Amino acid sequence: MNPIYKKIPVLIHNGRPVCESLIIVEYVDEVWKGKASLLPSHPCDRAQARFWADFIDKKLEGFARKIWSTKGEEQQAAKIGFINCLKTLEEGALGDKPYFGGDNFGFLDVALLGHYSWFYTYEKFGKFSIEADCPKLMAWGKRCMERDSVSKSLADPIKVYESVLLWQKLRGQE
Repeated sequence: MNPIYKKIPVLIHNGRPVCESLIIVEYVDEVWKGKASLLPSHPCDRAQARFWADFIDKKLEGFARKIWSTKGEEQQAAKIGFINCLKTLEEGALGDKPYFGGDNFGFLDVALLGHYSWFYTYEKFGKFSIEADCPKLMAWGKRCMERDSVSKSLADPIKVYESVLLWQKLRGQE
């Protein structure tokens, strides 16, 4: 557990902790340089990928959590904010490319994929369809799921939903 924020994930490598999801991804990319890099090679492209990853981490995440943890007007506002963030990502970063990095799966794909297994939960609680609003983004997610490295590591969307229902029940928030 992160000793400062008391959160997960934490990667322990050679006995030393590396905290926070995106920092862990960058760390892995730097430590195992001999493998295909997740970050683009050009500095400007790397900066853009980091910008969009920060957007996902700071802006999208805030709306996403409120879709399943609030009700009424607050939930409705979160749903609208979430869809607007996805549209911004779809239009501003993905476009017509197969992956955010173009033909190559990379850093920004990893940054957003953590949410992909939650899309079903967001849709059920928010009563909306991500595919209706962001078809390119859903096609991207399905394309990513064709990769063994993704499909074998992401949580099952139904289990995520059931876990949230259980969490709410345990907290008396049904």
